[in-house]
Amino acid sequence: MATIASVKANCRKIMCIGRNYADHVKELNNQRPKQPFFFLKPPSSILLPGAGPVLRPRGVTMHYEVELGLVIGKTVQDLDPEDSQGALEAIEYYLLAIDMTARNVQDEAKRKGLPWAIAKGFDTFLPVSGLISKSRIPDPHNAHLWLSVDNQVKQNDNTELMLFRIPRQLSDISKVMTLEKGDIVLTGTPKGVGPVITGDVMKAGLIIEGKEIEEANMEVAVVDREGPYEFKET
Repeated sequence: MATIASVKANCRKIMCIGRNYADHVKELNNQRPKQPFFFLKPPSSILLPGAGPVLRPRGVTMHYEVELGLVIGKTVQDLDPEDSQGALEAIEYYLLAIDMTARNVQDEAKRKGLPWAIAKGFDTFLPVSGLISKSRIPDPHNAHLWLSVDNQVKQNDNTELMLFRIPRQLSDISKVMTLEKGDIVLTGTPKGVGPVITGDVMKAGLIIEGKEIEEANMEVAVVDREGPYEFKET
């Protein structure tokens, strides 16, 4: 049986769906997409449960984004967007993840028309839960996500609010990049994203039909990152 550590060891890419909840689009003053768009995070950004805190690089304004994650279990290429069964069969496990974003780094890159991979790609910028078996989430479009900072709930919404559902997400990705066993797909974040600072503690979880999914429970602190990096204008 796979473990979250073995998933990290075998993950070749992390595909992230952006702007997939309408209220989140509004809160960042972004334009609502006409089709799914996605970006990459490196597997080196994965922070395993219990592996330590999220590290805040110097000069970085860091935001949290809780998301339902899919662990792909087979090769997926050119999936039909109407093939709901095929999409669900491609998923081997679920997980909960916090997509950390260096928001000021991203904002500067957007203003200047530059790629913003750096804003998503720092080490520890993807804390994940343990693996969640598919039987625990009968319908991934009816899962309640929540995240708190220092015990104040910040995000608290249901995946039913996704603008683009999972079959469409996997279809659009797999038309461009073949999804492979071990890849992770993050399905977007609901409203309520915001900053965390050094000393904060994030908690997150998943509720299905009124019951907490223990495997999804997350708790991770934020500390300053040591080292030479410091954000400066590009």
